[in-house]
Amino acid sequence: MNEQWVVNASPVIVPGKIGHLDLLTQLPQRIVIPTAVVLEIKAGPQGDAARLAVQTRMFTKVKVPNILPELAAWDLGAGETAVLAYALAHPGWIAILDDGAARKCAKTFGIPLKGTLAVIILAKKRGLIPSAAKVLHEVQEAGLRLDDGLIRVVLHQTVGEDW
Repeated sequence: MNEQWVVNASPVIVPGKIGHLDLLTQLPQRIVIPTAVVLEIKAGPQGDAARLAVQTRMFTKVKVPNILPELAAWDLGAGETAVLAYALAHPGWIAILDDGAARKCAKTFGIPLKGTLAVIILAKKRGLIPSAAKVLHEVQEAGLRLDDGLIRVVLHQTVGEDW
């Protein structure tokens, strides 16, 4: 799969907390993180896996073009806005973000998107993890709020696992 991803903070921070940052580098053909997202991640605690990853240049840092007034009007966080602005300026790039308002904005602008749930399902389908359900439980324990009903349906329909 030749996907190119522009990634927000939580899809880096949460997999980092559970030891699965490698999924972000193994799944897409190319992955970038806007400078605003890097700054958010670097504000995290010393020793945080995501912080170490951006400090060691595990991901390519990119500048974001001018932000369209229509996008700025959504009043999202700096990271979400940067991810969406980059995806708007680079057709075909997929925005990787979990924030509900940012996801709604992406859909409004027609920006392809995935969240942490989709990343984990894709990792299971590609054989990078033995159990998507196990990783999703870890993700929830790490603090990412995902709807159990949605997880149950997605697991069953996409990879045949039970929640």
